[in-house]
Amino acid sequence: MNSTRAQLLIDSQCSLGEGATWCAASGRFWWTDIEGEKLWRYDPRDGASESFAMPERLGCFTPCADARFLLLGLASRLAFYEIATGNIDTIMEVEADLPTRLNDGRCDREGRFVFGTKHDIEDAQAVGGFYRLNRDLSLERLPLGNCAISNSIGFSPDGATMYYCDSPTRQIRVCDYPTFANDRVFVELTDATGVPDGSIVDADGGLWNAQWGGARVVRYGPDGRETARIDVPTAQPSCAAFGGTDFGTLFITSARIGLADDALKSDAHAGGVFVATPGARGIAEAVFAGKA
Repeated sequence: MNSTRAQLLIDSQCSLGEGATWCAASGRFWWTDIEGEKLWRYDPRDGASESFAMPERLGCFTPCADARFLLLGLASRLAFYEIATGNIDTIMEVEADLPTRLNDGRCDREGRFVFGTKHDIEDAQAVGGFYRLNRDLSLERLPLGNCAISNSIGFSPDGATMYYCDSPTRQIRVCDYPTFANDRVFVELTDATGVPDGSIVDADGGLWNAQWGGARVVRYGPDGRETARIDVPTAQPSCAAFGGTDFGTLFITSARIGLADDALKSDAHAGGVFVATPGARGIAEAVFAGKA
């Protein structure tokens, strides 16, 4: 098994950094500070990073086929965001009758946005669900059962397999896509620490999963066996994405939320963005194909 160590790239001090996303069209890395209600952007060409205020917590997002826009998964709603102006156009509310917020999300290989929700209390219960925003802007609930904290949404390179999890179960699941047949446990975490958080799939079909509380990102082959591990020098890595000109750089977000003052003294860069070059390559992720 290969092992490497990530390095700090941006000391962004995010309360809850999440949503690691590489935009191939612009050559920039994006992420969100959910609790800080900010969208972040980093340009590796000049090393500049900047943040944009959001009207509420931003759980997930994706670039759109029209590069002027992002599709936002705000806490209560889906919306289009015009990057140049900051204008936000609401598409629809999600689970308005439940104490939940939008959480993890990625596009499938056909350009439809698949996302899940999170019970918005400390002791989360399985009351949320998984959804897909189609290209015609219709929304459907997916037959994947309820969840407390949706995470690890990703798709095999050919689009025929979907990964997802309900983090408190410490299991990552897999199913055929888009039929959702053959739904089964893909990986069950057995380490003493860590729960599965955000994931990305590489060009060879390996799933790289950030493990909250475990200070690591772990790669699992398509058969569910661990094949590589990245040690991240912070307790709460939250999401990962391949990017760079050759898709060989793994960007990893992290969080400060929930860490006691004593813990932060030894984990001063918690909430930063870290990078590693694990030898694997990613692929250009699909963008949302619907129109703003």
